[in-house]
Amino acid sequence: MHLTISAKQLGRKRPLISNKIIEIDDIGPNPTIQRLIEAVVDQQVREYNSKPVEKSLLPFMDQEVIDNAVGTGKVGFGSIYNEAKADPLAAKRTALQAYADGLFVLFVDDREFTDSNDTITLHPTTVITFIRLTFLAGSYW
Repeated sequence: MHLTISAKQLGRKRPLISNKIIEIDDIGPNPTIQRLIEAVVDQQVREYNSKPVEKSLLPFMDQEVIDNAVGTGKVGFGSIYNEAKADPLAAKRTALQAYADGLFVLFVDDREFTDSNDTITLHPTTVITFIRLTFLAGSYW
């Protein structure tokens, strides 16, 4: 099943991910928000775990790669320094807890969903948007 994902962060002009099409396990046309989050996390963990950990002696980036990375706000070699694989069950628990705690909000076609037990309707043109919330930090003295 193909799904269009967008990710944003408050305070940033550009989205973190802009309408990226990902392939998730078939969750049916009317999944719950919890099942949707679990399917997206599963896909992201598989993608992360499939990245090679081999080290290049002379890493380089051409100008086109640099220009594309500048648009996202981060230029890097994409290296993974922690060679441990992600645990899918722990990642799902963490994502669902973050959703319950309000660390991110989820919109389905510009409609916000606040309960993980809500059912949504997925169409081929549906866009799922995750917005990571940023909290103010500071000291009292």
